[in-house]
Formats: sequence, C-alpha cells, structure tokens
Amino acid sequence: MTSAADRLASVQSDIRAAEAEFGRKEESVTLIAVSKTFEADDIRPVLDAGQKVFGENRVQEAMGKWPGLRGDYAGIELHLIGPLQSNKAKEAVQTFDVIHTVDRPKIARALKSEMDRQDRQLPCFIQVNTGEEPQKAGIPPREVDAFISQCRDEIGLSIIGLMCIPPVDEAPGEHFALLEKIADRNGLAQLSMGMSADYPVAVGFGATHVRVGSAIFGARDYT
Repeated sequence: MTSAADRLASVQSDIRAAEAEFGRKEESVTLIAVSKTFEADDIRPVLDAGQKVFGENRVQEAMGKWPGLRGDYAGIELHLIGPLQSNKAKEAVQTFDVIHTVDRPKIARALKSEMDRQDRQLPCFIQVNTGEEPQKAGIPPREVDAFISQCRDEIGLSIIGLMCIPPVDEAPGEHFALLEKIADRNGLAQLSMGMSADYPVAVGFGATHVRVGSAIFGARDYT
C-alpha cells in the first residue's frame, strides 16, 4: 500500500511531466493538496514530505485543524476552494491566504469589508460555472466580464484569476479552454482548474493551480 507521501511524489512527478509535454515552464504549476475531510494526523505526513500549499472546502473545518498545524509547520499557504457564505467572511479572511470561490457581489463585498477591517488583503479567484449547472456554485460565463470589472473597479478586490469545476460527465478540456479564453481577455494570468481525475489535462490548457485531493490522501469517507 502506498503512503500519502508516495502519492504526493507521484502527483508532483505527473505535473512536472505535463509541464514538459505542453511546453510549460518547469514549476509554473502550483499543486494545492486538498485536505478537506481529512484529520490533522492524515495531513502531517504530506507536510513532512514538504508540501506547503493546501486547500479546504469549509471554513469551520479549516479553523478546527489548521491553527495547530500552522504552529508546527512554517510557510503553510491555505486556499479556500469551497463555497463561501457571507456570514463566514470574517473567519475566512482570518483563516485563509487565498480565496478561490468569489461568485457574487454580496460575497465580494463581504470579503472586501473584512479584508479592510482586518488589514489583510487576500488574492482572489472568481469561480466560473462553465457548464452552467444549476446545482453548482459559480458565475455564468456570459456574466464574468462584467463581474470581474465590478470586483476590481467598484468593490476593490484583488482578482488574480479564475477557477472552475467542469461537469463530471463532460470532457474537461472544453471547459478549461473556455476559462483560459475568459482569463486572457480580462488580463488575468492565473487559472485554478484540474483535480485528481484531470489535472494533467488542465496543465495543457494553462492551469497555474491544480487542486488534487484523493490522488494524494486517498478515498474520502464522507460518513
């Protein structure tokens, strides 16, 4: 049975291979190890192996395990990659270093208000619902350009890129290509896309951040 550290090394190797295959600069892609649902003791071996960048879906869960881990390991960068409610903006700004899921004006304003109050300006990604799935968070592609302008110019957030989660039953490449096109025309250099099943494909479409969980930590027990 392989260890989490072994699986981490395999994922890192796959990313480097994809960078080479698609003519990307070496180490131009940041691996976000998605540790949602896993306990602190499950995360420690991955930290011990040198991984510093992690992703969590839920603010409360992150608040429960990351303060202790940050006390034991220096240089951790924590990304919020799950949906955020405006009433959790305060805790999100306190806990995370990067926000990937800005998808409506209310949350953008709540985040900016908290960032100003805490004097902590976090870089943000806008989540795009590329498949326009009604059950999924994210702003529709046709509304993204205007929303980017609103976040930047009116609200004053630091928008550094776009994020998407393609539909599970569709080829991810077309969604990655769409996200890259939207980012290009808005002058955004960073793309958060690609998960355990498709992260090498995402590298080929310009991903700067891939969010990989089960391929590192193993299958999740949601019970």
